[in-house]
Amino acid sequence: MVSFPPMNPSPASPPPVIIGIAGGTGSGKTTVALRVQQAAPGKTVQIIHHDSYYRDNAHLDLQDRAAINYDHPSAFETELLVAHLAELKRGQAVDVPVYDYTTHSRCAETRRVEPADIVFVEGILVLESEVLRALMDIRLYVGVDADERFIRRLQRDIQERGRSMSSVIEQYMRVVRPMHQQFVSPTKRYAHLIIPEGGHNQVAIDLIAARIQSIIQERRAFRV
Repeated sequence: MVSFPPMNPSPASPPPVIIGIAGGTGSGKTTVALRVQQAAPGKTVQIIHHDSYYRDNAHLDLQDRAAINYDHPSAFETELLVAHLAELKRGQAVDVPVYDYTTHSRCAETRRVEPADIVFVEGILVLESEVLRALMDIRLYVGVDADERFIRRLQRDIQERGRSMSSVIEQYMRVVRPMHQQFVSPTKRYAHLIIPEGGHNQVAIDLIAARIQSIIQERRAFRV
């Protein structure tokens, strides 16, 4: 039986439950979050993507921006994500950056994220940062075979991000695979639950959704 860490909400102003979802590229982290969100009642769930917090390198030319290792922890402005999660815990809305993958830079507009009962934080490296992990109530790792993850990434980057097949393969071999082995895969040891098969694992989805339903009901009871 899977045992999640206990929740101790404050009767005065219960903070949101922060759930981190890590895993390799193309593992289905967003799918897991969306599937669980669909199973939760009303608009009680928000999803924040670590990819939105890629550092703003607009001061560099396009060629230099494209050469950055975006699978290394230093590519992310994780300190801003930490600050935003702290604001959400205090019941304040935040303006999440919007990232343009075709130009490798942040857009002028932002995405407003309101406080919620549950906040999912998903990304390949969300369990790598000790400071970020400390803000999470539940930590999940999505485990999917490497060949399946590569095919998903290849399809996504070509169809959604305007990349060529050769550039995706070159980047995967040069940085994605070694960064996964060095930084991403080791973080599964920090997870409370490892989810094989990602969003196709209905048992895990139901288990997480049921736990969320319980937490939401508990916190609503404290608000009455």
